[in-house]
Amino acid sequence: MLISTRGRYALRIMLELAQYDQSPYMPLPLIAEKQGISEKYLESIVSLLVKGGLVEGVRGKGGGYRLRRPLQDYSAGEILRLTEGSLAPVSCLEGEENACPRAGQCHTLPMWTKLEGLINSYLDSVTLADLLDAPMDQV
Repeated sequence: MLISTRGRYALRIMLELAQYDQSPYMPLPLIAEKQGISEKYLESIVSLLVKGGLVEGVRGKGGGYRLRRPLQDYSAGEILRLTEGSLAPVSCLEGEENACPRAGQCHTLPMWTKLEGLINSYLDSVTLADLLDAPMDQV
């Protein structure tokens, strides 16, 4: 499993929105400037976050983006699964059903399945509030 820049940037965007207190909506150019992300790339990520129901946006003067829920209601796992798709460590676990013809005789499958569970469990236990509140070496 390798988290792409899209997933990492999505977390950064969500944290930026969580810290913004100047108005209800944070303008896209300001997010781009503060995070050092091109507006074009940022738009594609924010679009996913809006479609996924994590943020809401308003166009025009005073517009921008904001979180839809309290910080503690967002998990890193939810954000990463929205932007990355599966967080499975191996491709055979990415779909709903394991389509690998060797699944029934694969001695490593239980290990991969357990690892996937640990990854999801940990990332689901970390909230945006945790990421903002914890010292950098504590998360």
